Amino acid sequence: SRRTGAEKRFRKPKKCPVCGGVISRPEGEVVSRCVAADCPAQLKARLLHFASRRAMRIEGLGEQLVEQLVEKKMIADVGDIYRLKQEEVAALERMAEKSASNLMAQIESSRTRDLPHLIYGLGIRHVGERTAGILARHFRSLERLSKATTEELDDIHEIGMTVAQSVRDWFDDAGNLYLCERLRTAGVRTEIEGSAESAQDETFAGQQFVLTGKLESLTRDEARAMIERRGGRVTSTVSKKTDYVVAGEDAGSKLDKAQELGLRVIDEVAFKEILS
Repeated sequence: SRRTGAEKRFRKPKKCPVCGGVISRPEGEVVSRCVAADCPAQLKARLLHFASRRAMRIEGLGEQLVEQLVEKKMIADVGDIYRLKQEEVAALERMAEKSASNLMAQIESSRTRDLPHLIYGLGIRHVGERTAGILARHFRSLERLSKATTEELDDIHEIGMTVAQSVRDWFDDAGNLYLCERLRTAGVRTEIEGSAESAQDETFAGQQFVLTGKLESLTRDEARAMIERRGGRVTSTVSKKTDYVVAGEDAGSKLDKAQELGLRVIDEVAFKEILS
């Protein structure tokens, strides 16, 4: 045994060490969380998640800058990102005009990120990238998603009651609804353009893809989004159920296994051809 006898019993804190708010552990879960809406630590985490590459891709909004923006009360929620002024950001510690200008350009570019990235960026519990894509394709706008009942959500293939209830709870919060309206007013894309009939593309419906190696003209996230928009699914494991293995440069063991199993392997050029 590694125990020495000097161990101390762990006592779970009753209050958040950052804001003093109530800590709660949802039924059936292991992690306890601060539930205070105005907790600075929670706000920083939400901002970093929203700005992350897999969400709205505002790469200049890193930990140090977020720390300053929250401490100086320049930002109270993710909607405030779109109200930042270049001169205010440039005046912050370790920032300069060039950095501030780059950040403003990234914020401007993020307004046109697609709906799946926005839904994922909102940080709704239990809604990961894949689930965000499913919800975006089904409802096609943030407004329609906000009005969906738990029953309507639960009826969607691959969306269970846990996710359905979490989504409904998030939109039942008046502050979150106000945030959605502010994002829309700020020019953030909150819907998929065009009719559902004309935009529906089921090219890869029911097919499984594995991405391996480095792609030249696409990031992994972009390739995944293209597949999922067409009804396909990206998995991390090669198996007999895999329909396509997209192999980029320096593809490793996944390519070897695909060839072993006699699976269909395509390069980036062929992948882009079947997309067109």
